[in-house]
Amino acid sequence: MNVLYVFIEEEKHHYILNKYLEIFGGNSDKKFLKYRKWQDAQLSVLGRILLKYGLSKYYDINDFKINVSNNGKPFLQDHQIYFNISHSKNLVVCAISEFPVGIDVEFSNYGIDYLEFCDQMTKNELLRIQESENHVESFFNYWTEKESLIKANGMGLQIPLKSFEICNHQTCISNVKYFIKKLDIHKEYHCCIAAEKDLSTVFINVKKLNIGEL
Repeated sequence: MNVLYVFIEEEKHHYILNKYLEIFGGNSDKKFLKYRKWQDAQLSVLGRILLKYGLSKYYDINDFKINVSNNGKPFLQDHQIYFNISHSKNLVVCAISEFPVGIDVEFSNYGIDYLEFCDQMTKNELLRIQESENHVESFFNYWTEKESLIKANGMGLQIPLKSFEICNHQTCISNVKYFIKKLDIHKEYHCCIAAEKDLSTVFINVKKLNIGEL
């Protein structure tokens, strides 16, 4: 499995715009310009560019088409390679694998009130957060775990976060067993991946990229 990530850069915004239009063409300019903030535009675009970079470098796939499942999860047409993209604040991350995978990244916002989300937690999950030394850190561990799992499952928000509980880095959703693993990619962000495959047996290549490399 390969996990690529990059931080957005305002000074490289025009470079990214030109790169995006050159690579994807068509109506890309209209899609790109729909965002009011340059940050949102770059986050969206860089996810796609990370995917293209990773497919070419690690899987020798240079031409690909993305379709969307009935549940809204993007997938590669005509390739048995899977991907998932997530972004938060200034960071974009893309996981590419030989098996279905979900990834989530979240910026550690210390202004958040985790109690606003308690109705989406099981009693045990809420208790673990409340008994932890750092409530915010514990909350974002919980949140990225849950989000990566529902993304790996592919049903998205149709699965209530409270409907399953994680124990020893694994859980079951609709009688299917899933495994999760935390990735330490940056001290200000939490990141987690999930899959049906036991991730403790999987080598995960984590690579930070600069925009100039893409």
